[in-house]
Amino acid sequence: MKHDLSGRPRLAMIAAVVVALGAGVTTTALLVGASDGDDATPPPARHGVSLVSFDTCESALAEMKSRIMPRIGPYGFDHGTMAAEDGEAPVEGGRAAEPDAAPAEDSAAPKQAEPEHSTTNVHEQGVDEPDLVKTDGKRVVSVADGVVRVVDVASRKQTAAVRLEGGYATQLLLSGDRALVMSGGAMAYDTPGIAPGEPTPRGTPKPAPTDTYQYASALTLVDLTGTGKVLGTLSLDGSYLDARQVGAVARVVVRSMPRLRFTYPDYNASPATAIRDNKDVVARSTIADWLPTYRLETGTGTTTGQLTDCTDVSHPVDYTATGMLTVLTFDLGRNGDSALGTGDPVTIVADGDTVYGTGANLYVADDHVAHGTNGAESSPAPAGRTELYQFDISDAGKPVHVASGGVDGTLLNQYSLSEHDGNLRVATTTEGGAGSQSRITVLRRDGNTLGELGRVDGLGVGERIYAVRYFGNTAYVVTFRQTDPLYTVDLSDPAAPKVTGELKITGYSAYLHPAGEGRLIGVGQEADGNGRVTGAQISLFDTTKPGAQRIAQYHLESSWTEVEGDPHAFLYWPDKDLLVIPVTGGGMAVPDGPPDQVTAGALVLKVDGNAFRQAGMLTHTADRYGNTPMAPRRAMVIGDELWTVSEAGMLVSDLDSLAQLAWVAFT
Repeated sequence: MKHDLSGRPRLAMIAAVVVALGAGVTTTALLVGASDGDDATPPPARHGVSLVSFDTCESALAEMKSRIMPRIGPYGFDHGTMAAEDGEAPVEGGRAAEPDAAPAEDSAAPKQAEPEHSTTNVHEQGVDEPDLVKTDGKRVVSVADGVVRVVDVASRKQTAAVRLEGGYATQLLLSGDRALVMSGGAMAYDTPGIAPGEPTPRGTPKPAPTDTYQYASALTLVDLTGTGKVLGTLSLDGSYLDARQVGAVARVVVRSMPRLRFTYPDYNASPATAIRDNKDVVARSTIADWLPTYRLETGTGTTTGQLTDCTDVSHPVDYTATGMLTVLTFDLGRNGDSALGTGDPVTIVADGDTVYGTGANLYVADDHVAHGTNGAESSPAPAGRTELYQFDISDAGKPVHVASGGVDGTLLNQYSLSEHDGNLRVATTTEGGAGSQSRITVLRRDGNTLGELGRVDGLGVGERIYAVRYFGNTAYVVTFRQTDPLYTVDLSDPAAPKVTGELKITGYSAYLHPAGEGRLIGVGQEADGNGRVTGAQISLFDTTKPGAQRIAQYHLESSWTEVEGDPHAFLYWPDKDLLVIPVTGGGMAVPDGPPDQVTAGALVLKVDGNAFRQAGMLTHTADRYGNTPMAPRRAMVIGDELWTVSEAGMLVSDLDSLAQLAWVAFT
């Protein structure tokens, strides 16, 4: 059942396809249906399309070459990433959870009790996400400037500083006395300065991989006890995408491209000559150029090799591109150094941009934005379609790809996705002849297919999504161009979702967070009537009635907050009605007084009834940064203390008065 706010009849065609990982022949279902207005249509017929796995490396190489050869142009691949023809994707023929299996705890479910310390602000309760700092209440572990630092909470002293190779580690996950640290996010190079698949200046020789090969992503397991030490490092030639952790088990997603060195036309070579040369590059390539590779360094030595066996790569019958998506599994609770290993990889011929996880499922979404092989984005595909891959991670072992599907439009981020009561809700923005608009599509798994159950269209015509949050059977969607419509969507009937409220205010919220029963906090930007942003704003919404009403607003002129792009930077501590947000630039409006100019700091607000009250602004300075004020990037509550963290160090403040208790400078 479809609801269209614009009132225009539509012809809907839904192609739902599923990816297979495993040996043998599998099938995919192509589901095509039509609806006009609110008229229901009978389920369409299904047509099975046989899929096969690669039998050998020789057959894998021959097939991938034949598939990509017609797509080779004067500048290499004429399409940057992996895509199945006609929307097809591979199908899983292995283990699968039942469609009506109990879903993971929904993100909207209220916490039974607040812990004695805060944790990383995540999408789904019980599913941890990588971030630049973690705490277990006894210690604070951070990564900055390629150094993992451990600070003891009781003594407020730094106890360990472990420097990692490369200096670009940015995220970590924590389990017991171990941290899994993620480094890098770009594809590997074996010609300095030139990424795989990008044109190489004519005449540039291809160096031997053993001489100049660089691994662009790395996963490092660090022992946090004592002064700390590296237990092992897994270096990958693929681009690190994201990770999720349930209990002690971490799932890490990487994407890779073949290591082919193309040339491009210049004054010595015509486009036709470049095409001939690039096809020759493909023809001369070996299987080692196509599959992801690794280097594993542990206390027992170093091993290198192919990350995935040819027969373990799953693919559709018809496909045209060359990227691969791999999910790695690490049990961080395992004793000894063996917890690292090569991650028991699962690989599909596909690409991915967004990772979303629950306790039982991991979803990887590909919005068909063509990624350059160095991780840069280029123009999105004209179709504007998002493909979704569902992995069953209910067991601690190797994930199993169980279903795939697709929706029209592109995602904002992982908050566009929500699993609830066995359904996957997906918020996207579409582009068409009438301009942009947004929708929420409800997908339900039927066998190997994520098929459309219902949807509501017409949100924010001429605008795009800036924020999404789901709470049980309700979704809140922010769209923006000049004003900020905050839509309330009733999802209680997943076959017929409907809009129940629309609030138009200036500016927009880029992140939405629950603030107790019937309340919602929004963080984003204020804007004038022409849509020009004027500085960070925090809004408090009353959601007790259909629709939402803004009851409080805090505006910081000419400023910006990291929360807009990374919700991990947001802290809300309900026990104290405390809100902490990093801000940079601008001035703070003070009632009955001149603005208090602010360079950078952690803005601390109290939710006082139906109003925000500023409690303070915490700023970090450090000698090695020239005593320049800097905004702490993260904040956490530990007992009766507020800890804020930046690249310079950690500031410990009293939770009530915000008086400084200690400054731990990073060394």
